[in-house]
Amino acid sequence: MRIKPILLFGGVSSECRVSVASAQNIFQSVPDFDLWFISRRGAVHAISPEALVRHQNPFERDFLPMMAPSWSCVDEALDSAPSGAVFFLSLHGGDGENGTLQRAFEKKKIAFTGSGAIASELAFDKARAKAVVAEKGVTVAAACIIEGSEDNILSRLTALWRTRGRLVVKPLADGSSVGLHHLRNESDLEPIANAVALSGVPYLAEDFLAGTELTVGVINDGRRTISLPPSEIRLEEGAAFDYAGKYLGKRALEITPAEVPAEVYAEAQQIALLAHKSIGCEGYSRTDLVAGATGVAFIEINTLPGLTATSFIPQQLTASGLDIGTFVKVQINLAIERQKQIGA
Repeated sequence: MRIKPILLFGGVSSECRVSVASAQNIFQSVPDFDLWFISRRGAVHAISPEALVRHQNPFERDFLPMMAPSWSCVDEALDSAPSGAVFFLSLHGGDGENGTLQRAFEKKKIAFTGSGAIASELAFDKARAKAVVAEKGVTVAAACIIEGSEDNILSRLTALWRTRGRLVVKPLADGSSVGLHHLRNESDLEPIANAVALSGVPYLAEDFLAGTELTVGVINDGRRTISLPPSEIRLEEGAAFDYAGKYLGKRALEITPAEVPAEVYAEAQQIALLAHKSIGCEGYSRTDLVAGATGVAFIEINTLPGLTATSFIPQQLTASGLDIGTFVKVQINLAIERQKQIGA
C-alpha cells in the first residue's frame, strides 16, 4: 500500500493563520497529501481535504476543526505515523520553525522537509544568524538584545534612540510579521517599551537601514542549490512590512523580479546563497536584505518561509519559469533521500 506524504500545518505560533494559507496553496498544487493540523493548544487533528479547501479568509480567521483531535500532542501523533512516512512542514514560527519539531523528527527518524534542527535553531535566533553571516564578510545592521521590565526596556531604547536614531524593534527568536515595531519618533518609545515588556520575550533593537527592501529565496532544485530572482518591497511613507503589509496587502507593493540595478540583483542573490549555506539550511530558505548606498546588507533568514498563493517563494518560482507543484515534489524527494542517508 502506497503511503501518502503528510502535510503538517497550523501550530501554536503567532503565524498559525499563515501556515493554514500555505497549506491550502500547497494542497491545491499537489492534492496528494494526508492532512494533519496542529491546533493552538497543541493537539493534532487528522483533517479532510474538504475542510482545508473550504476554509475562507485564512489570514483573518482561525481554522477550527469540527472533529475532536486524533492525538493529544505532536509527539503522540508522530509515534502513530506509518513506517516510511514523510512530512511536508507547512509551519511558520515557534516550535515549528525553531528546531524543536525538527529535533523530534530527527529523534524518531522520520523524514521531513526543510532544514534540520541545528540550522533551524540557528536561523531562528536573529542575533546568532547575523553573527554567522557577518563572519563571512557580509554587512549587517547593528543590533542589541533588549528584555526585562518595562522600565529597563524603556531606558535601553531611549539610550539607543539618542545615540543611533531610528530603530527596528522585533522579536529576537520568532517571525517578524507579528510584533514588529518601528521606532521613528521619541513619542514611540513608551508604547514600544510597553509592547515589548508585555510580550514576555526578548527583542532585538536593530539600526534602521535606509534603502530598497529585498527578499531572496534559495532552493535546492534536486540537482543544485540556487538563488531565485529577488523580490522588492515598496512601502508607502510611514508604513512597515508587518502582518498587514505582508498578508493583507496594506500599504505595500511587492515586485518580482525586483526592479534594481543588475549588480544589486546579483549581490542580493549571492548573499542569500551564502547565508543559506553558512547557516546550514537545506531544501529552501528566504533571506531578507536591504540595498543601500554602501551595498546590500543582511537582515534575517527564514527556514520555513510562507508558501501561500501570494508569498515570495511562489512569486519567485514563477519568475524563474518553475511551478510550486514541482517544487513541493522535489522537497519531498529531498527529505526522503536525506533520511535514507542518515539511516532509518
